[in-house]
Order: sequence, then C-alpha cells, then structure tokens
Amino acid sequence: MKKIRYGLIGLVLLSGLATSATASVSIGIGVNLPSVHIGVNLPVFPQLVPVPGYPVYYAPSMQANYFFYDGMYWVYQNDDWYASSWYNGPWDFVEPMYVPLFVLRIPVAYYRDRPASFRGWHSNAPPRWNQRWGHEWEQRRSGWDRWERNSVPARAPRPEYQRKYSGDHYPRIEQQQKLRSQNYRYQPRNTVVREHYKQKENYREQGRQEDQKQKPRDDRNSQGKKEEKRQNHKDDDRGRGHRD
Repeated sequence: MKKIRYGLIGLVLLSGLATSATASVSIGIGVNLPSVHIGVNLPVFPQLVPVPGYPVYYAPSMQANYFFYDGMYWVYQNDDWYASSWYNGPWDFVEPMYVPLFVLRIPVAYYRDRPASFRGWHSNAPPRWNQRWGHEWEQRRSGWDRWERNSVPARAPRPEYQRKYSGDHYPRIEQQQKLRSQNYRYQPRNTVVREHYKQKENYREQGRQEDQKQKPRDDRNSQGKKEEKRQNHKDDDRGRGHRD
C-alpha cells in the first residue's frame, strides 16, 4: 500500500518527547483531515485481550497488528501507525515521533501480522524501532525501551458500549464523539491522545456553531420563498379579477 503522509494539526506543548524537558514541540494525530483506508474492516466489536504486564490490549483473533491503549485503537500496518477512537475507524495517520511509548513497547509476540523485518527479533521484546526509523527518531525518543516495570499504569477500560454498534448501525463520524462522551468516562493519560480528543471536540463544536449560523439563513431563505409564493398568488388573483 502506498504510504500516505497527511499533515498534522500543530499543537505547541511542553512534552518529554523532545530532547530537552522544556522544549516545545508540535504533536498530534491527524484531525479533520482525510481519513486513511488501511484494509482493516471489522463487522463487529473485536475480542480485546490484555497484554500481560502492559497497559495495552491486543486482538488475538485478528490477522492484524491491532491494539487498544489509553482509550484508543492502534494499528501498525506497512511500517506506519494509525489510530482511531472507534474499533472500525475512521483511521488517522500517526507520525512515528508521536506514537505513545507503551504502544512502542508492545512485545513482538503480540503482533499478529508481523512484517518480514521483524524476523529474528526476540518475541518478548519490543520491535527495534530505532532500526526502522533512524538516528533522529532514536535521539528524540531516547529511553523509549527503558521503563520501570513495577510502575506501569493501569489499563484503560474496554469501551464495551461500542459492542452494540456494528454493521449498518456503526455510527457516522459526526456521531462517534457524542456517543463516546455519553458512554465512556475514561480520561486519557497520554498527551497525544488527550490533545487528539480535544481537537475532535473543538471541531465538533465548530460544526455545531456552523449549523446554528446556517439555520437562520435557511429560515430566512425559506421565509423569503414563502413570501414570494404568496405574492405570486396575489398577483394571479388580481390578474383573474381584471379578466373577469
């Protein structure tokens, strides 16, 4: 599949992703951009099983590198990462520099569709991302493969409410955020994920405001057409009166 590089919404934040603890960086997941078709099509909510010792779930019944972490779904396909807040997308491209650490740390054994480049790597260790993404990435994400095993955060709860939305009942994009806010109270820990949801909510609010602005215009146009129609009727009646 041809690699797609969509631009990201720039979000200037303080983040440990930079080499300096106080450096400002632009981070994010593609928002309000064309979604990516990645060949993953789930007719029903998938089985999500915890990865032992990690705050992550994987989908053992799928022939895909499909995970759930911090309230979002993550798929690794053709050397790219994609994310979605719903189990069957739409999917947004995630720059390698901003993939969450615990997603990067998932052991090779839990990748159900391992690329050939993973061959020979230890199954109980994470993929060698530094070999895949180069020296600059390794410098920016220094320490990604080292962490305190006894202080791993708790897993986010599985979004079971999505189970009842499948097939023709799968929600449209504009419905997904509303359903999530009504049914899923978990608050993400990861900076990238939090900002993703913040941006999604901002665009949803902008859409509501645009709808509110459009409604008076539509009402005025509708009223104008009614007035025009009434005037035409009056003119027709006067015309008939003259003829009589």
